[in-house]
Amino acid sequence: MPQEKAWNDEYKKPKLLSVKNSPQRDVVRFTRWVRKRGFKFKDSKLVDLGSGNGRNSFYFAGLGADVVGVEISDHSISIAENNSKESGLDLNYIKSSIGEVLPFSENSFDLALDIVSSNSLTEKERDIFVSEVSRILKGGGYFLTKALCKDADKNAKNLLKKFAGTEKDCYTLPAVGITERVWSREDFIDFYGKYFEIICLEKKVGFPRVNGQSFKRNFWICYMQNK
Repeated sequence: MPQEKAWNDEYKKPKLLSVKNSPQRDVVRFTRWVRKRGFKFKDSKLVDLGSGNGRNSFYFAGLGADVVGVEISDHSISIAENNSKESGLDLNYIKSSIGEVLPFSENSFDLALDIVSSNSLTEKERDIFVSEVSRILKGGGYFLTKALCKDADKNAKNLLKKFAGTEKDCYTLPAVGITERVWSREDFIDFYGKYFEIICLEKKVGFPRVNGQSFKRNFWICYMQNK
């Protein structure tokens, strides 16, 4: 788990991450979308891959889903567990890299969530990740991914030029030591399309903060179903 220390340090003293407990807007939009397709959250099973402080896990648990969070950082799991106790929610968190074989049986979940988490994996880990998500999702199960976009993103191109990693379209953020992968539309579709039916893929502009400074970044928001 090569990024474990970097993520533990980040959660202890955030420079990149938000400490909010409210769900991300992209997650709320996704819930509206699946509901329109007839999905019922009550008693469904969801896995939050890279669950962080639990902000999205709490939201789905509040909708009646049975939620499991998978997270590499001990410190963030402690934060999430404390927050869930205070909220009176029953959630389960597992310490694991999402780039390893996951401790779940086949067809265990109705929904999977990856909100800018798998971007920190190596290529080998990412291959395992996408295969494992497909394995543990039920046939037709939904998968929401938010990933960093390379297309028309000046900051991404600058980071690739100045802080390039050893793998394709990767760089290491100098302020936090965390590796990130950015995706062209073509590469994203080629990679995820092997396992999932891509139903909706849209580019969205965001303004994440690093050390208190905002940067304009492009993201991919993708709704998929397991084949």
